[in-house]
Amino acid sequence: MTQPRAALVPASTSASAWSARRGLWAAALPIAAVMILSASTAFESAAPACIALGIFAVIIAVAQGRLDAFHPPDRFGGANVITLFRAAGAALLGGAALAGQVPGPAASWGFALASAALLALDGIDGWLARRSGLASAFGARFDMEVDALTGLALALLVWQMDKAGPWVLALGFMRYAFLGLGWVRPAFAAPLAPSWRRKAVCVAQLAALTLLLAPPIAPPLSSAIAAAALGLLSWSFARDLRRLARR
Repeated sequence: MTQPRAALVPASTSASAWSARRGLWAAALPIAAVMILSASTAFESAAPACIALGIFAVIIAVAQGRLDAFHPPDRFGGANVITLFRAAGAALLGGAALAGQVPGPAASWGFALASAALLALDGIDGWLARRSGLASAFGARFDMEVDALTGLALALLVWQMDKAGPWVLALGFMRYAFLGLGWVRPAFAAPLAPSWRRKAVCVAQLAALTLLLAPPIAPPLSSAIAAAALGLLSWSFARDLRRLARR
């Protein structure tokens, strides 16, 4: 869970939402083309690319469905374009993981560098949204869910590379377990106040998973790093669950 990048603002009108949807598609199509080009050079088969494009299509569909109610500006905005680009990167990592192609040393370095670049962009989209006056509930949630998807893709890769046992997948699934708990008990779906602690823990989680992709990091060191990240993330979620339970 990460801190929303800006305060929430009211819902949009249908006209402004239509303009925002056009902006979404105007950004998504060239990003998809870049994904295809990147996949053609990075992967030996078409399976990872096809899976990645499928994931990206789902992201676009979900994002478009939430624009009407949670994105008041009359344009999609550069901050959301950056987040969409990060989503495409997460989709490529997820495509590689779900295709079951364990990367060799050269590919591992490429994945690690790509993940580091996505992590660096994570700090830019929020700043740009606030600076341009286009902060929205949509952008805050979009940013959060892309972080969660990136963490899941990285955890799958780390497990497949034998850097840690299957328990490392908890780093990727904890956010989704939290959402599932909210479905079962609505009290745990209540909004939480912004917290820099969540943002810092999320960055630490993604940074640790990125580091684990590097070939020199091997067991038992890799397992220790993953365990430390999991402990930190569990502590953060436990604090939020305790706060919601007290309400």
